[in-house]
Amino acid sequence: MLHKKISLVFIALFLCSISFSQILTTIADGGNKKASVSERIGITDVTIHYDRPAVKGREGRIWGQLVHKGFADLQFGSSKAAPWRAGANENTTISFSTDVLFEGVQLNAGTYGLFMAMGDGDATIILSNNSTSWGSFFYNPDEDALRVSVKTEPLQESVERLKFEFTDQTENTARVALLWEKLMIPFTIEVNYVKTQIESFRRELRNEKGFQWQAWVEAVKFCVQHNTNLEEALQWADNAINAVFVGQKNFTTLNAKASILNRMGRNAEADAVMKEALPFATMQELHNYARQLLKDKKTALALEIFKLNAQKNPNQFTTNAGLMRGYSASGDYKNALKSAKAALTMAPDKPNRDAIEKYIKMLEEGKDIN
Repeated sequence: MLHKKISLVFIALFLCSISFSQILTTIADGGNKKASVSERIGITDVTIHYDRPAVKGREGRIWGQLVHKGFADLQFGSSKAAPWRAGANENTTISFSTDVLFEGVQLNAGTYGLFMAMGDGDATIILSNNSTSWGSFFYNPDEDALRVSVKTEPLQESVERLKFEFTDQTENTARVALLWEKLMIPFTIEVNYVKTQIESFRRELRNEKGFQWQAWVEAVKFCVQHNTNLEEALQWADNAINAVFVGQKNFTTLNAKASILNRMGRNAEADAVMKEALPFATMQELHNYARQLLKDKKTALALEIFKLNAQKNPNQFTTNAGLMRGYSASGDYKNALKSAKAALTMAPDKPNRDAIEKYIKMLEEGKDIN
């Protein structure tokens, strides 16, 4: 009898240990699939972690029934007025690697609980500083980081499993939307891309990346492209050329400095730097520089560079194609046609042959190919 009692106690303890171990084990929960979606806006990473409930034949009974309107007492936890958890199971969370504007409201980098209070044709989106509680059972408005109101949009086709999507991305914005059943709840995230990128350059140029002249040039090009931070960019350009252990005087570094000087309106200095750069240039670098001059409407100088390239690299497809463009831009269709026919015999593949044949036809008709 004693032996039997001991065995029963052992079995009970064993079953208890199994039950406890299951609590600590990751298992599927109610068929609500775990998911995450992430996009980079500028250099800001935005990530949403959520669980995906399914409609399961409940069309017409999701909004206002399964998902309650506004704030409700869920009969569990400390919250007596809880919003929807914007998903299933534990908190839906959204993370930002840098500061952002969320529907126009400034928000610090970090991870937030994402909640929604549903209305009629609109929704209040709540980001909470508490991102670790289960669902919205412990929601506390004192922990709100922000609240914004957005318009909801009907969907033509039903979405079976809840999902978040990023759409309409630009360099510094993205539209994010929750879609489920026949409703979409969109919101906009905006970043200060230029500011965050320059701050990133300042950090990275002080670590191992700063020991490569290419990194300094990359930072310079960004500032030129966005016409910003020009004084500091000029110093970065000088570092790419002259800095100890790092600097290298070549066509790329000198061209980067000239581009900054041009942005600053110091054109004579820029021209002097480019004259210094030309002897370092490869055939392709000279060709690309002349093409850029054409875009900048500096036709005479472009033709001069195309001619220089042809002198340094005679009887090449690239240099003949360059002369074709330079002469055409200058209105000298006779020499442009001559160079085009020379380029045609050297075309490396069918797409290039087709392009040159098209240009020959245009030049024979007296049309500029640029």
